[in-house]
Amino acid sequence: MTATRRLAAILAADVAGYSRLIGEDESGTLQALKAIRAELMDPTIAAHNGRLVKTTGDGLLVEFSSVVDALRCATEVQAGMAKRNTAVSNDKRIEFRIGINMGDIVVEDGDIFGDGVNVAARLEGLAEPGGTCVSARVQEDAIGKLDLAFEDLGEQALKNIARPVRAYRIATGPVSAATKETTALPLPDKPSIAVLPFANMSGDPEQEYFADGMVEEIITALSRIRWLFVIARNSSFTYKGQVVDVKQVGRELGVRYVLEGSVRKAGGRVRITAQLIDAQTGTHLWADRFDGSLEDVFELQDRVATSIAGVIEPTLQAAEIRLSVERPTKDLTAYDLYLRARALGSSYEKDQIAEALDLLEQAIAREPRYGPALAQAATYRVDLENYDWANDSDKEKNSRTAIELSRRAVGLAPDDPGVLGRAAMVLGRFGEDIDAALALMDRALALNPSFALAWYWSGWLRLFAGETDLAIQHFETSMRLNPRGQRGFHLSGIGMAHLLNRRFDDALAILRASLEEVPIFTATYRSLAVCYAHMGRINEARSMIKRMGSLTPVLVPSTNPLRDPRARELFLSGLRLAAGEET
Repeated sequence: MTATRRLAAILAADVAGYSRLIGEDESGTLQALKAIRAELMDPTIAAHNGRLVKTTGDGLLVEFSSVVDALRCATEVQAGMAKRNTAVSNDKRIEFRIGINMGDIVVEDGDIFGDGVNVAARLEGLAEPGGTCVSARVQEDAIGKLDLAFEDLGEQALKNIARPVRAYRIATGPVSAATKETTALPLPDKPSIAVLPFANMSGDPEQEYFADGMVEEIITALSRIRWLFVIARNSSFTYKGQVVDVKQVGRELGVRYVLEGSVRKAGGRVRITAQLIDAQTGTHLWADRFDGSLEDVFELQDRVATSIAGVIEPTLQAAEIRLSVERPTKDLTAYDLYLRARALGSSYEKDQIAEALDLLEQAIAREPRYGPALAQAATYRVDLENYDWANDSDKEKNSRTAIELSRRAVGLAPDDPGVLGRAAMVLGRFGEDIDAALALMDRALALNPSFALAWYWSGWLRLFAGETDLAIQHFETSMRLNPRGQRGFHLSGIGMAHLLNRRFDDALAILRASLEEVPIFTATYRSLAVCYAHMGRINEARSMIKRMGSLTPVLVPSTNPLRDPRARELFLSGLRLAAGEET
């Protein structure tokens, strides 16, 4: 059959939380959807001259010749669903998200394709359960014809859509309990920003790491501005692959400004687009596009950082920002290897850590003076120790190598807070001078007070040094700077600090919460075993040891970073009790 083109209004809908509903009650959910189709969806579509193109398990696609008909259909469907849900508990409600776009489509064998269809599907992803989102063209066509209120969501970078799309939200029914707002974090006393993952517009999944790396470098540049509160990469990247509402991001992360954008890499050229948004009002404050060759990629990052800072603080001089930005290397091949290693190393899996170390060795071979790669390789060797992945015969070599890499990194990048923080953690973990390690960490934090990971590392170093209350403060600072990060590791450190202070009840509650979030961290099992043992709950202590045995056969690590003899004895005596040994 010959394909034809025509202009149409496209309605895309799907069921919010479909997988959860099916998992909890498959037959009941399917039966309810069948009834909704027969009693509400199909009659309403027909009444407004729509053509049902196709259905999926949790959604449908409908074509209309009129925007007004599509909007009336959507409004009636959402109102009908709200009425049906009045007597249904929140966890069992079936609610639809709807997106509507007006655009050119291709029709072939009864199906429809094209950009107009794709935009409708992406707009549906913007909608809340029970809500509808439309494109600017739909909103314009509806003005004066329908009594509907439209909320401007601003320009949206929709996944796999080359151009930004202005979107609007329609209030069509009560908001689902599933979309209740997260408690808003208070804004800091100084300007605050979150940089969201940039969309990879290259069409090549292999280049995803490059787009992520671009964002990370921009975050690093901004973080070195001491008076600017910058949300950590780990929190920002929880929004990766999602269509986001910047107002919600602002509330969830406790920031005033949000930066979003895209990266398109083709051949030896790169294009970065970015826009800065006031997250409280949704107002677009600034937007720009940066083109250049890959040899100029770091200059492009400087220009982006300079423009953003200029909006936030008009008196800021561009030269001051450039002085605060340190480029790690001009060897982009080494840089690519470094980015790939970082992506692998974040998995906390033994094989991927080994692969990450191999990539870093390649990067260092290409650029022996690449401080960040040296420091990152050292920290992965700490991971091998922390998770008992280094063989007994290799432990001494592993620690010697990590110390050597750290010292080289500090010598090459003495003003890089990332290098200093990582080196300090390695040197403190492997038994070097704890005071020297603390001095390095303090310098890293002075260079970049918004460096969430350095506050986390500092928490552990303070713990090793016996400064338990200060350790708790530093762990908590890290969590505030990175509110969507992995809290489990921080809680493990906080719990251990309470344990060493003999606040066993507090320690127990926090350590159990840590284990729920990060069940692979063997240090938490040991701390829990010690805590239970000193509380006289020997059976529970031994249960912890048994559970830890599925992760590692090592009861007592060969190296103990605790410097306070009383803390070491408290910990070791607890482990002996838990293991059934005489104390």
